[in-house]
Amino acid sequence: MKWLSKISVLALGLTASAMVYAQSATQQLQQFVQQVHSASGQFSQSTIDAQGASRPAQTGEFAFKRPGKFKWSVLKPYEQLVISDGKQLYQYDPDLNQLTQRGVDQAIGTSPAAILFGSGQLEDSFILEDRPDEEAVQWLRATPKSNDAGFTYVDIAFKDQLPIRLVLLDSFDQRTIIDLTQVNTQAGLADSTFQFKAPSGVDVVTLP
Repeated sequence: MKWLSKISVLALGLTASAMVYAQSATQQLQQFVQQVHSASGQFSQSTIDAQGASRPAQTGEFAFKRPGKFKWSVLKPYEQLVISDGKQLYQYDPDLNQLTQRGVDQAIGTSPAAILFGSGQLEDSFILEDRPDEEAVQWLRATPKSNDAGFTYVDIAFKDQLPIRLVLLDSFDQRTIIDLTQVNTQAGLADSTFQFKAPSGVDVVTLP
């Protein structure tokens, strides 16, 4: 049974090698921020309040291009758009016929969007710590250093060097779960993807 012993030794060696080279979630996040300059995909989002009641799920598409450009387009059940051209951030609600705009730095700041779509040093604004793996998925927790970030923490799941789920706990004890699918890091997105022109007649609210 020498052949069985050799296979066992080889298998153990391969397992040990895989463990050595397996990246933690924080390592995958840092690599994602440093190496992925643009991407697009789809998302589904659901929110559960502090009493356990859930809101209707939202689905849509997203895209980003560093530094500071991103597009978060809710398609169902109602259309909404959050888009940044790198300087200004626009939030457009067609049903309300209202557009809110503000400087992107003030809008993103230490928000969850800054973690995935930003380009700065994450450790300057967040405490990053790895969480236990679950079914071949690596998790991390990002806790904002600022007390006025608007959320307590966000847990981010990585698989194969890509983010696949975010679980955010806000200051009202609401839990928002966002699943990312069909993430394409070879999108080659043009800057025009992130340009926005307000429709005529829309009410515009400008925030500092």
